[in-house]
Parts: sequence; structure tokens; C-alpha cells
Amino acid sequence: MATALALWFQYSLGPAIATMDGFLWDFYRWVPGIGKTVYHAWYDSCEVYDHSDADEDAQHLLKQCAGNAGVFRPMFVAFLFFVVQSIATYVQAGLNREAWPAKFAMYLILVAATVFFNNSPWYTGVFLWIARFGATIFLLIQQVILIDIAYDWNEDWIDRADQQDRLTYGSGSTWLHAIVGTCVAFYLLALTGIGMLYHYFSDCSENTWIITLTLIGMIAFTAIQLSGTDGSLLTSSIMSVYVVYLAYSMVSKNPDGQCNPQLGGNDTWGIAIGLTLTAVSLAWTGFSWTAEERLNVDNVQSARSVTGLNSSGGPIGVNLDQPFLDPEDQPATGLVTESDSAPTAANGHLAGTGLWKLNVVMALICCFVAMILTGWGTITVIKEDENNAANPTVGRVNMAMIGISQWTAILLYVWTLVAPRMFPDRDFS
Repeated sequence: MATALALWFQYSLGPAIATMDGFLWDFYRWVPGIGKTVYHAWYDSCEVYDHSDADEDAQHLLKQCAGNAGVFRPMFVAFLFFVVQSIATYVQAGLNREAWPAKFAMYLILVAATVFFNNSPWYTGVFLWIARFGATIFLLIQQVILIDIAYDWNEDWIDRADQQDRLTYGSGSTWLHAIVGTCVAFYLLALTGIGMLYHYFSDCSENTWIITLTLIGMIAFTAIQLSGTDGSLLTSSIMSVYVVYLAYSMVSKNPDGQCNPQLGGNDTWGIAIGLTLTAVSLAWTGFSWTAEERLNVDNVQSARSVTGLNSSGGPIGVNLDQPFLDPEDQPATGLVTESDSAPTAANGHLAGTGLWKLNVVMALICCFVAMILTGWGTITVIKEDENNAANPTVGRVNMAMIGISQWTAILLYVWTLVAPRMFPDRDFS
């Protein structure tokens, strides 16, 4: 909801108010005592970008400024909401699940109220810097999450193959063939992407360097993975596609018209993919913490052997609530998970110790979405054949942050490959 409101504020409400144009401005103008207040709240801090008297085409800078301020409004309210929610959930986990209709109503009321407050200092000042800091932290977390997803994908398919082989020998080969086929498909996709980047974006040296370094990084971590026993080719192929996507995101944000053939239009696909990856990261974060709670060692029971003998050699009674295991298949810990009940707090609510962390991640995501929609809060004069082109996500700052994300992902993945070799006595599982 916050993202949808941010996009509406960015491309409709903000520009309409700042330029006094469109039916949205007409609505506010005809409400007694409101039109002037709303106009100055959005226009005053963006007045420096209003060059419409000298050049009508330059009015896009004013719209971009008002659009950025429009993004910050619902995202700032969402950020505050999740900060308060994380504190409340830390104190009492059950509050995370209560009174959501009231929470939605309060959120919408607060967002509506932000329309009447000036852009500066809260939105284009205080929240801008909070969002930059929070988005940087989320970028690091997101790379860890995506690498974890890549590893778990490979492990899940191998486990499925093993389970099929236990039922019928050789039947698990279907999953193994799927792993090989997916690896080939992803590497072909990555190499095709590299070729297209060279074809469309190599008219200047900086883009060529970005693409070449991406290719070198992709080859390097694949070679490191193949030279050892850690990692998997499926994980490497997934990471290859991801870093190529980040390379495309980088060069497509280049504000130089000679380097960027896509300059002049909004990067709808780039924003959509970025938001999708953010949603995947959020879903995986929520699943991981809830899974950790379900699989916690405090909620386990002892496994039973099919021999029917206890530890002293005597017979034991049958309890069908406990699983039977062959002696050779019994885990050394003798523990299996139990899902009959979940841990509860003294007040009867779910303990949910990880819920406050999930709300913290949600607050960081609000910062991250605000930054990817506004090009990290920058307003850049972009020239394409000496004509300005409006795209709020284009700029050197956005290129730099995407580059940091890309090489953070590469270096983290390389670390997961070399760390077990450097420290063989430590458990990195």
C-alpha cells in the first residue's frame, strides 16, 4: 500500500500541486483555506528548480522535486509505523497481530495529513538522510538473503532427489537433471545479458568497464566454486544472473545520453524487478524467522528406534506420536521437531521473538523503496542531445549504490566459498 501511494504521489499528486495543474490541484484549490497551504507546502522547497520562465522544458525538474517529496510522505509514515510496531512487538509479541483495521485506518489518516506539511525539513531533510542510511543497511542484508536463497534452492532440489531415491532407486535423477538444466539456462541467460549489454551500452568507456568487471567477477566466483567442494553450480548460475541484472541496472542509470540509449523514459521494468526482489527478500526473511521458531531445539522430542529396545536393552512401549527410525538412520542428537504446540508467553500470546526483527526489516525496506524510486533523493539535470530528460531514478549516486550492491554480493558469495577452506575447523553451515 505504501509503495502504491508513493508512486501516485510521485507521478500525479506532487507534480500537479507544484505546477498548479490537473484535477487534483483543482480539487485542493476550490476547498476554502486549503489550496494556498497545500501549494506552499509542496512548492516552497522546490522553487529553486522552477525555471519555467526561461525554459518550459525545464519544468520537469520542479516536477521531479515535488515527486520525490511525494514519495517521502507515505514512506516516512510507513517507516514510523514499523519502528513503533517493532518496539511494541518487542514488548508484547501479540500486538503484531491485533487491530490491523485500525492500524490501516490510522496509516491512511496520517498519510493524508502529510499533504499539508512542508517538504522541508521533515521529508526532504530529516527522512531523506534516515532513508539513505536505512537503505544502505538493507542493501547489505538483501545480498545476504539472496545468497541464502540461492544456496537453499540447490539444497532443496538435492534433498528432493535423495527422497525420491529412497523410495525408488534412480527416480531422483529427475531433480538432478532439473538442477543441470537450470544451471545451463541461467548461464546462457547471463552470457546473453552480457552480450546485449556490450551491444547496447558500450559506447563509452565507463559502461564498458562495468560490463567487463561484471563478466570477470562472474567467471572468477564460478572458477572458485568449481575448484573446491563448497557451493554448487546452481548457486553460481543464480548469482551470475543476479550480478548481470545489477550491471544492467547500473548502466541504465547513466545520466550521459551518449552512454545510455534508454535515457528519457522511466525505467518501469527496473523498478518492478527491484521491488520484486525486495518482496522476495521480505518473504524469505519472514519465512526464515518463523521456520527458526518452529525448528527450535526447545520444541523437540526424542526419536524412537524400530528395534523397540530402550537404551538399557529392555523393551519399550509403543507411542505412535513418536517417529520410528532405523538404528543406522538415527541422528546423533536423537531429536526431531514437534509441531503440536508453539511457545507461548505468560499472557497467552505467541512468543514470536523474531517478529520485532521482521518489523525492523520492514522499516528498512521503507527506506530502500524511497531511495530506489527517487534515485537516492537526488535531482539531476540530465541531457540527451542537449535536451533534458526526466527520470528520477537516473543519476551517478544511483549507479554508485547499485555498484556497491553488486560487488558486495560477489564478495560475500566468494567468502562463502573460501571461508571453509581458510578455516576448516569452523562450522559455516
